[in-house]
Amino acid sequence: MPRRKVSIIGAGNVGATAAYYVAEKVIADIVMVDVIEGMTQAKALDFLHAGPMRRYDVSIRGTSDFSEILDSDVVVITAGLPRKPGMDRMDLLKVNADIVKSAAQNIAKYSPNSTVIVVSNPLDIMCHVAFRTTGFAVQRVVGMAGILDSTRFRYFVAQELGCALTDVHAMVLGGHGDQMVPLPRFTTVAGIPITQMLDKSAIDRMVDRTRKGGAEIVAYLKTGSAYYAPAASVAEMVEAIITDRKTLAPCACYLRGEYEIENLFIGVPALLGKNGIERIVELDLEREEMNLLKESANAVRKGVDDLNTFFSLR
Repeated sequence: MPRRKVSIIGAGNVGATAAYYVAEKVIADIVMVDVIEGMTQAKALDFLHAGPMRRYDVSIRGTSDFSEILDSDVVVITAGLPRKPGMDRMDLLKVNADIVKSAAQNIAKYSPNSTVIVVSNPLDIMCHVAFRTTGFAVQRVVGMAGILDSTRFRYFVAQELGCALTDVHAMVLGGHGDQMVPLPRFTTVAGIPITQMLDKSAIDRMVDRTRKGGAEIVAYLKTGSAYYAPAASVAEMVEAIITDRKTLAPCACYLRGEYEIENLFIGVPALLGKNGIERIVELDLEREEMNLLKESANAVRKGVDDLNTFFSLR
């Protein structure tokens, strides 16, 4: 039986680190594609040299030839320019839309049966680019956002309470930006909601830091953005799909009436398995939570409108 195959388009910090994390799971062979000649080949060899020590024996290939993603089970799009200090994710739209469109065209050509995970920013809007360009079913295009935002929230909660990171489970909905919607009611420590363990001021402080988590790292780096946690989030999603693990996690999904939102990619809880998004879970949100989610959706929709204008003017 042939091994499963994961291709990663874009071998910068996020893409290359994701390839490493996926390799360590020993679940699939990996192809990294980037337009920079030689970079992916070098990184692939470096990963392979570490294999005997890290105990992964999968194939890892680096290339600038998109045809090598042929018949991939999962394709991850990380290609695009990173966010810089003072730059909103929406500022990236015009630059990254063309990059993601080109990647999606190659995915449709060489891996028409794959599931696509979009990582490029502005993420929710780039999901629309990939979805429209590939023509894939809505279940097979998904954005990596909520898992990353939730793991940041989990860390801040664990830090505040002084508890084990693995005991914390969090839920963050909405767009991957300043209007994301962390949900304290659905964030727990060993099953206990944090609303029973922390006062409102502490929770509000962590919610705010979660929303600004990416920008905080950008401010330190000056010329780059986060990549360890985003790459780990990608690897979790890849594993759920490749192994059909049925993982329930917040992801950017295309909604068709769920949460009273139509025709928009936005972060909601979803069951990930071999068919991509196998089910969207609708939480019983309180009025304030629903209003925040709709505000976040409106911000994403504005970005989609900008995207439509951008392409219509060309």
